[in-house]
Amino acid sequence: MISSVEPEEGNKVRVSVSVEAEEFESAIDDAFRKIAREVRIPGFRPGKAPRRVLEARLGADVARGQALQDAIPDYYVAAVKEHNVDVIAAPEIDITSGQEEGAVSFDAVVEVRPVVSVGGYDSLRVTIPALEPSGEDIDNQLERIRAGQATFETADRPAETGDVVVIDIAGEMDGEPAPGLTAQEYSYEVGSGGITPEVDEHLTGASAGDDLSFDAPHPVREDATLDFAISVREVRERVLPDLDDAFAADASEFETLAELRDDLVTRARSVRRAQAASLLRERTGEAIAGLVTDDVPEALVESEMQQRLGDMSMRLQAQGMDLGTWLAMQGRDPESFVGELRESAAGAARLDLALRAVALAEQVEATDQDLDDEWALVAERVGSTVDEVRERFEVTEQIEDVTIDIAKRKAFDWVLERVEIVDDDGNPIDRAALEAPEPDTVIDDEGADEADEADDSKEGDE
Repeated sequence: MISSVEPEEGNKVRVSVSVEAEEFESAIDDAFRKIAREVRIPGFRPGKAPRRVLEARLGADVARGQALQDAIPDYYVAAVKEHNVDVIAAPEIDITSGQEEGAVSFDAVVEVRPVVSVGGYDSLRVTIPALEPSGEDIDNQLERIRAGQATFETADRPAETGDVVVIDIAGEMDGEPAPGLTAQEYSYEVGSGGITPEVDEHLTGASAGDDLSFDAPHPVREDATLDFAISVREVRERVLPDLDDAFAADASEFETLAELRDDLVTRARSVRRAQAASLLRERTGEAIAGLVTDDVPEALVESEMQQRLGDMSMRLQAQGMDLGTWLAMQGRDPESFVGELRESAAGAARLDLALRAVALAEQVEATDQDLDDEWALVAERVGSTVDEVRERFEVTEQIEDVTIDIAKRKAFDWVLERVEIVDDDGNPIDRAALEAPEPDTVIDDEGADEADEADDSKEGDE
């Protein structure tokens, strides 16, 4: 087999392959053996009819056509490996000679992974939330704790947002009781949006003894209307405890408000530090990917989408559900889900190209020790030996893929070590301060609020 590779217009190459007639004869022999297993020839057991008998009965064209169909993909793969062509899509194959007899030649035009150039990766600036909680952050946490310690007292006045009203409620649709909208002496927080906006609107300003009747659009069905009848039994106002030492003693293990506040600062700082370390890697990846100005081939995006979809489907199957069920439980629209999946896949494909470019520019490569460490990690994870893992990757011809992945990870770390880290106000953040919290740090619900705020910030940036 003789092969060559030439660039084509766009992000494609032409792989040309020529196979001498003598070499192709082995493929024809294989084709006859395959045909022998599929046809019945009187006097011969299945698979035992010799080539000359099959050729006399079926003709040579049948076997040659089968040989072309079966062997050309193998020749193509061998040529791609020989020239180290990084294909990212299925080829378009054109047999140029040998369909009837003699030597076989074909061309395969295929899309390849582009090699891009990126600049500025050694001087990136990444913004993450400040590691030190502000006084306002701690005040908000104290207020949340305080709200959890609140009591309610009857109020002789109209209801306001934040009050709890005790109501009898009856909701109907088309003259029939609406499921879940009928209750007696139901405690409802005004302004919570727990039923419909119209319910909050009519309860605001209502007093004990008022009877309210109104309709409202159904929150889910666009063509339906709900009819409400609500009797207000009682209005209760929230009474918050004073922020003093007695409050701290009741709400925590601390005897003074100052001690409680100090503890909230410590917990918030630990949570922010842990969140920041993860957020730094994510936003560094986004910054690196953003350096790629070339269009990302659709084949790369589609491949990344399919991989992510496959991984997600496997995780859901392990939980006993399919993707459709998960989407329904999450209230997600399939089209918007696919759109979000495509956007994240495009970002991952762009990052892949960028990291390959950084690794090439900085001559970052996987060493033999890197590979040994990788085999050891995989062996520990799957409960096998290092030699067995290495052999498995060699048999499946995945060594090159692992080598590239290691080089990309090292390129990412190379960039990560050099990024400038600032907070939202542009103030520098000491990299050493991003170390993980101490192992004995305990984070409870109040501390978790800081993590929630960091997650909200992260989602907003995405």
